[in-house]
Amino acid sequence: MFGFLNVYKPAGITSHDVVARLRRVTKIKQIGHTGTLDPFAEGVLPICIGKATRLIEYLNDDKAYVGTVKLGSSTTTYDTEGEGVNFSDKKVDLNEIETALEKFRGEIEQLPPVYSAIKVNGKKLYEYAREGKEVKIEPRRVNISKLEVVDFEYPHLSLRIECSKGTYIRSIANDLGEELGTYGHLIKLVRVKAGDFEINEAIKLDDLDTLEAVQKSLIYPLENLHFPKYELNEKEKAIISNGGSIKADVENSLVCLTFQGVLCAVARATEGVLKCEKVFL
Repeated sequence: MFGFLNVYKPAGITSHDVVARLRRVTKIKQIGHTGTLDPFAEGVLPICIGKATRLIEYLNDDKAYVGTVKLGSSTTTYDTEGEGVNFSDKKVDLNEIETALEKFRGEIEQLPPVYSAIKVNGKKLYEYAREGKEVKIEPRRVNISKLEVVDFEYPHLSLRIECSKGTYIRSIANDLGEELGTYGHLIKLVRVKAGDFEINEAIKLDDLDTLEAVQKSLIYPLENLHFPKYELNEKEKAIISNGGSIKADVENSLVCLTFQGVLCAVARATEGVLKCEKVFL
């Protein structure tokens, strides 16, 4: 089995739980996911099955979310799973929110939550936090390409966020609350898009309860690899299968090599020479 699944991860389980369940259903160990979702979050979780796990690095990794922020208080984890630490009775209006949002659009420096899986000196941040140890957290540069209000009725604010890989929506909720002077934390998060995988096409995890259901929902990798395609002849296929390079009149870029329409390899073209990075023969 070789391909991708567009899975809807429900709230209350981890991304690893999804992988474990699919391993039990398919009896395939080589299964992975792209872009971890926090346990309390739900939505699109792209799954790679079989040799498709080797294609994760080539997938579009921009994300889109709809997140609901509760204004008036912040928590240790920046979401509902943490303890309340700051509280405010200050109310804000939509104009104040729109003004504050300007500071969060485009390329920004973002400080990840203390309770996150980012590693410092080989140890995850949440492990330091649980031990009560302070550690210096370096800000990360992320890109927020779209940030708009979906709905607002104080104290609840719903936002649509389109962003680069590595963006923490929890941090946006916390930092926006501080910018408004009223604090805030995330109470709901739905990922509506991950690369080419969209929520309206996602399959519920409970519907992937048999091998046949998984096979029926499998997406062939070529549909999500947006590189030029080069069709191999018999001789070129033999060279590729033996780890060799071939010559071809293609522009310098990554190229999907196919034989009879089936993906055989991902290669990098440099000055007319195709050298394989991943081979699936």
